[in-house]
Amino acid sequence: MNKKTRYGALAASLAAVLIAGNIVAATAVMEEIVVTATKRSENAQDVGIAITAMTGDQMEALGFTNAQQVTSMAPGVSTVQPNGEANYAIAMRGVANSDFTTNVESPVAVYVDEVYISQMSGTGFMLFDMERVELLRGPQGTLFGRNATGGLAHFLTVKPSQQSDGYAKVTIGEYSQIKGEGAVGGALGESAAARLSVSYHNNDGYVENRLGGKLNNADDFAGRFQLLFNPDDNVEILLNARYASQDIDTGFFEYVSSVLPGQLTPGVPNPIPVPGIEGYSDNDGDVYAGDYNDPGFNDLETYGFTGTVSWALGDMNLTSITDFSSVERRYIEDTDASPADFFNFYLTTDAQQFSQEIRLDGTTGEIQWVAGVYYLDIDINDTNGAITEPFIQSASTPGAESGLDNPYSSRLKSISAFGQIEFPLSDNVDLILGARIINDDKKFDYQTVVVEFLDPDARIFNGASNLNSLAVLASYEGDRSDTEFSTRVQLNWVPSEDALLYASYNRGVKGGGFNAPIFPLAVPYDDDSMSFDPEVLDALELGFKTTVMDGRARFNGAVYYYDYSDYQAFNIIGIDTLTFNADAKSKGFELEFLANPVDNLDMVLGVAFNDIDVDLGPGPDTTSVQSPKWSWNALVRYEWPMSSGGSIALQGDANYRSKHVFALTANPNQTENGYTLANASLTYTSADQAWALSAFVKNITGSEYLVQTFDLSTDALFALTEQYYGPPSWWGISFRYTWGE
Repeated sequence: MNKKTRYGALAASLAAVLIAGNIVAATAVMEEIVVTATKRSENAQDVGIAITAMTGDQMEALGFTNAQQVTSMAPGVSTVQPNGEANYAIAMRGVANSDFTTNVESPVAVYVDEVYISQMSGTGFMLFDMERVELLRGPQGTLFGRNATGGLAHFLTVKPSQQSDGYAKVTIGEYSQIKGEGAVGGALGESAAARLSVSYHNNDGYVENRLGGKLNNADDFAGRFQLLFNPDDNVEILLNARYASQDIDTGFFEYVSSVLPGQLTPGVPNPIPVPGIEGYSDNDGDVYAGDYNDPGFNDLETYGFTGTVSWALGDMNLTSITDFSSVERRYIEDTDASPADFFNFYLTTDAQQFSQEIRLDGTTGEIQWVAGVYYLDIDINDTNGAITEPFIQSASTPGAESGLDNPYSSRLKSISAFGQIEFPLSDNVDLILGARIINDDKKFDYQTVVVEFLDPDARIFNGASNLNSLAVLASYEGDRSDTEFSTRVQLNWVPSEDALLYASYNRGVKGGGFNAPIFPLAVPYDDDSMSFDPEVLDALELGFKTTVMDGRARFNGAVYYYDYSDYQAFNIIGIDTLTFNADAKSKGFELEFLANPVDNLDMVLGVAFNDIDVDLGPGPDTTSVQSPKWSWNALVRYEWPMSSGGSIALQGDANYRSKHVFALTANPNQTENGYTLANASLTYTSADQAWALSAFVKNITGSEYLVQTFDLSTDALFALTEQYYGPPSWWGISFRYTWGE
């Protein structure tokens, strides 16, 4: 059955359900949202921060099951995948981290239940049993603990309660997709409650290996167990234990010849056979198929434990959050994207993180305040490298493969003190002052070693039993101690109960760090090439939030200007990723409109503009990676209640990203010219809302769009560009059953 026939049959069956339903009017799903962006509970419309927030019920009603879908409905926000399904990063206002190594933290911070997720390989978690998601644009370094010059995403899970409740959801779809999730919780006596949440996802993959098998599949599991104790009315203790694993087949790059035979014209795709990799070319036009003789894998395991204790002390609240997290990962890919036994890139991660936050908040008269301290300890022992037999012909062991192994260790100890105060200047004007002082101590140890991999089939990259070291090509030891300051000065004006106007100055900071290149650099391994300084951002923002149309709509907007010092510019050179300091300026705006203009009709509209200019010194200025100038999003949902009970909702949504680049050189083979993604769904919900049946199609137009490229055309041995495309069209059906609500 071809695509048109398949989708036509699905549409026909859904239409039959509609016709049989005897449809009448029903209500909308939009609701007011309480957020904790200021470390206290407030209506999102009353907070002078550009926030897009969704409750778990809203995400379920709108069919959002992952971070990409949530961010696609927030203006100026997107999810990027610099390393395929194995990595996720959030981009806000043209600020993103596309580095696939783990020693560089993202400028857009990710938090889960107030715990900072430092490792990008640990942010690809599934969204299940969620209470809400808060996306905060702009610097947020005053109240949140780490590196949020671009903004932050805060994911909050459903907590245990005395009420016995739960849900189960099953999804089946294209590419043999099977996805299940569920939760169950309830009381364990008068002063205790528990909740268990699990999720599982499996599919065969959508990239065809013409040499056999499928790639870019899913094989994910996650579980979370929480215990809540209330020993008395003033004390609450929440314990959280979580685990997740992923084991997927990689090797997903589309091979594009990028150098003409006998010439060096880097950066220009030319699908002509190139002798560099045995004359191979891929001219069939199918971006979801390739010839991979050695497809790789991503083997990831994360776990963590959090203890949160809250005391109510009269007009004050004392909160302690203690967390330990671990990320372990093995990754390898067929980098040459060909049937040749030519080049494989790999990396490993072994990272442990401990954090402790203690804060006190309260109200003194009309003054609201919060103060606290935060400690973060990140211990990383990682490796990256290459298996590259053609480059080194010195293997002394039969059957061994040779290449480069780059072990490195990083240790960060960061401590900060913070505070914020909000007090009225008049009946409708409030002043907010906030500050954080941070001290970072970081040590880094790195080597580049020529090695033999004694047992290639074992794919053990950093185990001494599988490596025979031949020579140390380069080494580097570095340490840095940085003191950073972030501040916030803001005025909130409430001209009426339906409007908020705010003006703010924020100084955001992002800690310094070190590079971990794959190949020996063409410059000395010294502080200038291997280390980069903290980033400082001075941000001015004007914004408004309004409730209009007699409460049926919310219209919010913001305009901003960013001035960076020591901007941490990110570049990809071949498959090496390097961060260095530059100067940059950025300006832009966002508009967001959410409405229920008539009964049963819901609309979400958003548009964002961002113009970032990076000054690289000699040569022309450029833009940052993953930063389109224009983006927009739209969602329309109509729900029909049925006279026999229940309701049916039809939904369509789309988002657009204009032209953007994946490296600062912005060559044609490093550029996505822009794309639009559209999705559709149809959902039936029972009269008692206990169960729901939904059918969906993602990427309904079959758009082929780039999410990452690596330009290897400057090396005559490679003479290619690796291209990674987002998923193709995908249909599925979900069934959800809820009890106890």
